Amino acid sequence: MPHVKPGSLNDVNAIGNRKVGTRGLGNWYSTGTEISWGNQVAQQILRSARLVNDPVVSEYVNRIGQNIVRNSDAKVPFTIKVIDTDEVNAFALPGGYFFVNSGLILEADNEAELAGVMAHEIAHVAAHHQAREMTRMHYADLGMVPLVMATGYSLAGYGIYEASAVAVPLGMLQFQRDFEEQADWLGIQYMYKAGYDPTQLTQFFIKIEALQKTKPHLIAKTFSTHPQTPERVKRTEKEIATILPPLPQYVVDTSEFHAVQQRLRRIENRRPVSSGPTMRRVTEAPPAAPATPSSSDDDARPKLQAPHLLP
Repeated sequence: MPHVKPGSLNDVNAIGNRKVGTRGLGNWYSTGTEISWGNQVAQQILRSARLVNDPVVSEYVNRIGQNIVRNSDAKVPFTIKVIDTDEVNAFALPGGYFFVNSGLILEADNEAELAGVMAHEIAHVAAHHQAREMTRMHYADLGMVPLVMATGYSLAGYGIYEASAVAVPLGMLQFQRDFEEQADWLGIQYMYKAGYDPTQLTQFFIKIEALQKTKPHLIAKTFSTHPQTPERVKRTEKEIATILPPLPQYVVDTSEFHAVQQRLRRIENRRPVSSGPTMRRVTEAPPAAPATPSSSDDDARPKLQAPHLLP
């Protein structure tokens, strides 16, 4: 393994103690502001979306997510809900509001694939990508800075995308390519730190590429802007091989994952799932722990952008 600078973004032993997208020239906005953005959109989603309220499914997905949060650089508590929709997708809002589609759970082959997608979304929050996107946007027009700092903005004037029966502003649907690459990289670190096989995220990339051809109606439209290309898979595989020290065993799958799939199918009146995939080097998933909350402040709220959908 190559030498890794202690405390750098390549140092998985420093996860939780690294400065990932914190305030500065690249991020003008505070954690409190991000929480305000996310809360506004989350409340809209909770009013309009059909949620899966089954306690077994909800507790399982929350436990997977909270375990990854605990092994990430995120500094906000996460609230995780499951949306009842066939669309294969997940999105995390600034401030830790996280929505996972039931279609994603049903299309995943194993628990590590689901964990990988969730880790990617948690990485966007941990790295403050939404605040950094907003900062970049306003660098292009520095004359807007006093207005940004002094006033709040509404959703007025933004295009709306209908996703999972939820109307969300277009501005938060995609991130720039370098942020997507960073979310891939941080995501595999977080799932690795949580005990999962990081190669399963690349397996899911390959799956999405195939689904775009065979079941395009199930794939979020925003995937087209950040396709699961062979180059993306190769880059992620190289990062896994060169930075992450191999572990003697990983979590790949659990019987609980397939039991939750079965339960979801019954809830949605779907055909029973066939036999699950062959498992390799399976261990029991580590217990979850709540994320560490952070303080917030009363910074002015900039023009709201809304949920990123999994690239």
